[in-house]
Amino acid sequence: MADANKRIIQRLFEESWTGNFDAIDEFVSADYVGHDPSEQEPTRGPDGLKEFIARYRSAFEGVRLIVEDQFADGDKVATRWSARGTHSGEISGIAPTGKDVTVTGMTISRFAGGKVVEEWSTWDTLGLLVQLGVIPAPARA
Repeated sequence: MADANKRIIQRLFEESWTGNFDAIDEFVSADYVGHDPSEQEPTRGPDGLKEFIARYRSAFEGVRLIVEDQFADGDKVATRWSARGTHSGEISGIAPTGKDVTVTGMTISRFAGGKVVEEWSTWDTLGLLVQLGVIPAPARA
């Protein structure tokens, strides 16, 4: 089951971030809850996940998410990922900069009944803001 869940997450991440939301419809539970500290509220349900991804896709032209590594245990899959794109649209009040950016993150996905019911994500939001020039790079020691 662990290998099957890892394959589901890989499809879910890589396909949905290209704009193909079929994997979301197939593998995300109706009562899905996504936790991301960069968001004010949890993401709820398949439609909420589609809206979240669409928002970033509209702000970052050519965005591509790549699964770098995965581990599975019981009903959970941990995924280390990276994403790249060009900041071509407004996001969170930040006007387009035209800059190419790369961010990394990790997501833990929990399954029930063969579908993803909950996820906890953390990613380098500070690094993104530095790359966009919104805040200065931290000083080196």
